Amino acid sequence: MLIRRRFPTNTNYTLASCEDQPHNILEKIVWHKEQEVRQMQTQLSFRELQTQLQDFPRNQNFIFALEQSFLKPSLIAEVKRESPSKGIIRDNFDPFSIAVAYEQGGASCLSVLCDRTFFGGSFTYLQAIRKRVSLPLLCKEFIIDPYQIYLARARGADAVLLIAAILCDRDLQDLIDLTHNLGMEPLLEVHSFSECERVLNFMGVRLLGINNRNLEDFTVDLSTTEELMNAYGEEFSQRGIKIVSESGIFTQDDLERVAQAGVTAILVGESLIRQPDLEQAIRDLYHDQFSTYKTCHSVSLPI
Repeated sequence: MLIRRRFPTNTNYTLASCEDQPHNILEKIVWHKEQEVRQMQTQLSFRELQTQLQDFPRNQNFIFALEQSFLKPSLIAEVKRESPSKGIIRDNFDPFSIAVAYEQGGASCLSVLCDRTFFGGSFTYLQAIRKRVSLPLLCKEFIIDPYQIYLARARGADAVLLIAAILCDRDLQDLIDLTHNLGMEPLLEVHSFSECERVLNFMGVRLLGINNRNLEDFTVDLSTTEELMNAYGEEFSQRGIKIVSESGIFTQDDLERVAQAGVTAILVGESLIRQPDLEQAIRDLYHDQFSTYKTCHSVSLPI
C-alpha cells in the first residue's frame, strides 16, 4: 500500500484529483497533512525554523535508552488523547502529568502524538514535555515533509516516526538521512511483508516498528509481529536492527506473546492511557518482571 497524494513533490506518488475521495483513513490523514504543512510554513518559515536549531542541546540516544531498561521488552509509553478509531481515550487529558507518571513508572522512552486534527496532539505538548521529563522522546506524527522533521527537532524530539505506507522509496531514504543528520533516530514503521522488503533495502535502518494495526481499516492483530519476526527476525538480528511491536498490547499475555517473538521494545498507548493510575498500569503490565526485580535487588524501583 502506498498512499496517493493531492500535491506530490515527487513523481513516484500517484496523484488523486480534487474530486476523489480517500480510500481509507490513512489517506484522509495524509491529504489533510499536505495542507497542514503548507499552512505551518506560512506561520513559521523554513529559514526561521532552521534558525531555532542553532545551539540546540544534543539529542538523547533513543536506542541506548531502550537497551538499558530493566523491563524486557522495554517500554515506549505513549502520550495520546484520542484516535480516529476509538475517539476520546482520556477525558481528563494532562500531557505533562501523564509524561511524568510514565517516567516514574519505569518507561524507557515516551511517544508524543503531535497530530492535532485526528489524535488531539500537538508539537506544543512535545516541547512542554521535553522540559518536564528526562526520557528520550519520539515525535509521533504523519511525516511527509522535511519541515516536520526540523520542527520535531526544534521542539525537543530525539526520534521521529516514518511510516513506510505513506512514503515512496526516494522520500523515505531522504528522510532517514535527514533525521540522522539532525542527530535523531528514525523509527521506520511497517505492517506487511512487502513493506519489510522495502525497508530492508534502505541505508541507516536501526530501529523498526511493526504496527499490529492494519492501517487501512485500523483492526489489530498481534500475529502481525509474530509473522514478520518469524520471516525476518534472523536478518533483523544480523543487521543489528532493533524491533518495536506497536498497538494491541493490553495484558501480560500480550506482552509475553510479542516478547517470545523477539522484539526489543513495545509501544503502548491506549491500554495505559485509559487507566487512572498510570504508574500502576505499567506495574500491572510488567507485574512478573517487577516482582523478580524486587526479589533480586535490594533497591527501590522507580514506582
